[in-house]
Amino acid sequence: MILRLRSICSFVLLLIALVASMASGAPASPVQAKTQESVGLGFELDATEADVLQVVKLVAEDPIIRGTYVYENTKTLTGARPADSSAYFGAWPGSGHAFYKVLKGAVAPRNFKDSGDVGTITVRYVVLAQVSREPASTSMRCFVEDGHRKADISDGTVESSEFKEIQDRVRQIQFADQETAALLKKRQEEDEKQTALLRQRQEETAKLEAAESSLKNLDSQFRELRHKVVMKVRNESTELKSAPFHSAVKIQSLPVGAEVVVLIVTPSWLGVETTGKQRGWLRQDQVESIP
Repeated sequence: MILRLRSICSFVLLLIALVASMASGAPASPVQAKTQESVGLGFELDATEADVLQVVKLVAEDPIIRGTYVYENTKTLTGARPADSSAYFGAWPGSGHAFYKVLKGAVAPRNFKDSGDVGTITVRYVVLAQVSREPASTSMRCFVEDGHRKADISDGTVESSEFKEIQDRVRQIQFADQETAALLKKRQEEDEKQTALLRQRQEETAKLEAAESSLKNLDSQFRELRHKVVMKVRNESTELKSAPFHSAVKIQSLPVGAEVVVLIVTPSWLGVETTGKQRGWLRQDQVESIP
């Protein structure tokens, strides 16, 4: 049978399977090998060539031939083995990748019309990739019996069943890829959120540090300014004068340590204002800087 699988990605995937002959008890002349186009059934598959190659190789290596059986009580045909080539098919001359699976000693396998002898079932899968979009062709599918030396046409069940297995496995891969992509996207989005939060935190930290630095600078300037303009009285009962003269009228007496704000500076006198908003004059030797 031929399963032609064509993907939306412009990959044409061709799967060929044929049930070929096996020697029975009596000697017989070899069955003539079929041409590459004489047998098969075409299918389309929406998948990449790489995924289909991986799946077809695995299906060709498993021991089951799907869609047929020998005994009614066991409707799964097992015992097939992978092969590198087929004497019945001959070498695949075209492009692509060919895989083989062989089961010997099949007794009248089901779903092959008039198959009543013992023979060998050979399944060949060929995966092709090309850009063309021509319709998939359908040709003869057969089980060749050595005893009768004739080809019995199959009903397509093996072809459909083998294709379904390939399709299911490809979908599993695609589903796993989709889940992985979704997880990666979610992780990327979370990383972007974390990065944005980190950047925001860094910006807020930088602003806070700038504000703290500005506050410290203001505090330093305030201390420096206060050190320059705010002074304290050195002695007890220091007279606050109404003018910068010794004979000027006393406004009030200031206690030791009293703070005054310097408003005017002369070589000997300072014009000051007390904490009580009283303005007057003090000699420079009557006050000192606040530490």
